[in-house]
Parts: sequence; C-alpha cells; structure tokens
Amino acid sequence: MSLTDHRVLVIGGSSGMGLATARAAAQAGAAVTITSTAAGHLDVALAALPDGCAGEVLDLRDEDALAHLFDHVGELHHLVITAGDAVRPSPLAGTPLHELRPLLDVRFWGAVAAVQHALPHLAAGASITLTSGTIAERPAPGSGVMAAGAAAIEGLTRGLAVELAPVRVNAVRPGVVRTPMWDAVPEQQRTAVFEALASRTLVGAVGTAEQIAAAHVYLMENDFVTGTVLTLDGGALLA
Repeated sequence: MSLTDHRVLVIGGSSGMGLATARAAAQAGAAVTITSTAAGHLDVALAALPDGCAGEVLDLRDEDALAHLFDHVGELHHLVITAGDAVRPSPLAGTPLHELRPLLDVRFWGAVAAVQHALPHLAAGASITLTSGTIAERPAPGSGVMAAGAAAIEGLTRGLAVELAPVRVNAVRPGVVRTPMWDAVPEQQRTAVFEALASRTLVGAVGTAEQIAAAHVYLMENDFVTGTVLTLDGGALLA
C-alpha cells in the first residue's frame, strides 16, 4: 500500500490532471515517467516535477512509438492514462464520419494500444488506471460520439479487470476540473462558467487537478480495488 520504489508511467502527464498525478506519485515515493506529444510541453512539465522524474515524447496513435516507449521504460508497477484531445462539439447530424472517427483515436483506441503494449512490462501486483468522464453518464448536445467513447472506456475497464487479473484495472471519471484546457477561455467568461457549473454540484465547487491526482494515487496504492470506475464530480450527477 505504498508507491515507494514503484515505477509509474503517466501517459498525458505534462499538464492538468496528468501532471498533478505525476507530482503526487513522485511525492509518494515513486519513480515517475511522463509523456507528452510535444517536447516543449515536456520540458516545462519536468521543470515543475521533483528531481528524478523522466519524460518521453509520445503520440498514442503511433504504435511503433508505443513499443519503443515501453521497451525504454522497462518494468512498470503502475500505468496511468490521462491523455486526450480537446473535446469539441461534433453533432452526429452534419458531421462527416471521417471527422467523427478520429475523436476516439486517442481517448479510446490510444488507451487500448497503450495497455496492450504495456502488458509484457507489468510487474507483479501492477495496476492500470484509465480516464473516462461524466459525459458518459450525462452527455451534452453534440457530444454523442465522445460520450460513447467515455462509456467504452468504462466498459473496457471492467472487461480488462476480469481479463487481466491479477493486474488491477480501474478508471477515474472526472467531472468539471480546473485545468489548462480552460485557459483558452477569457478569464471573465471562464469565471462565469465555473460559477455556473459549481452551482450544479452538491459541494458548490468545480474540481482541481490535485483532487483527481489523489484519486489516482489511491487506485495505485490500494491493492483491493479493481474493476472500479471512481466518480469525482462534486455530486453533479446527483444534483
């Protein structure tokens, strides 16, 4: 029930929830490697992490790069996947199929590919943690395909927990979280959006990346938890 001397790989660990998870795991004693699609983002992230953390450039859509990554990283105790493209409205009506298919290339198929390539490198007692989202339970207009992808991740989590046992497989289902993905929204507008979204939760707040990171660390450390989808949304799904 400790991450001391464990090796953790956070795919998508250069910002937001992934970076917070990498920092929390390192502070808990793990040797952490993060990935990003951009070398510049990786350098900035590593400067914000404790000494000893490592980084690799990775595009989850590139299987050769995935194979190289796991060969280079070696034995792993925990794999965490938080990578995902920015969510954008893509209504089924009027959106060509060739534009809809790529919506799941990273968030779903990328996760599948990463797990597949990780398997030969997992240590005894290893864990895998995927990321879905409350969109799986409460879609917004224009998000049908993204909602299907999030729901698919949750089904994958349960299926792999059975298929890969005793490797533990879980997922985190975050609600609205303050991350750099919101930085493109002007501050005044962003504040108004957060206030409106916070009012729709039971706790009256939106989440932080650190709160999501704490959930990831819990799922890594607790070796009695598998096949679980852990919701962190401030009670928004119940409100």
